[in-house]
Amino acid sequence: MDKSTESFKEKLDNNYSFPALYLFKFIVKPEQVEQIESLFPKHEVLLKPSSGGKYVSTTIKIMASSSQEIIGLYKEAAKIEGIISL
Repeated sequence: MDKSTESFKEKLDNNYSFPALYLFKFIVKPEQVEQIESLFPKHEVLLKPSSGGKYVSTTIKIMASSSQEIIGLYKEAAKIEGIISL
């Protein structure tokens, strides 16, 4: 695990008592929405298109069982080209 991941894991563990409700926010191109939805098949993905329609803001609430689960989902999401994680 690299230093930034270790630091993020430490922050998660210090700020959440797992299981905990966690909010993911991503910005993607409209054609990538299905990729985000496939990462969270059991969760509702809220979509908000940008005013110009070039991007879509996604919000997903999950009940995370651990900081490792959250980090794993961020790592999978990072494989989507051009994704912005908020």
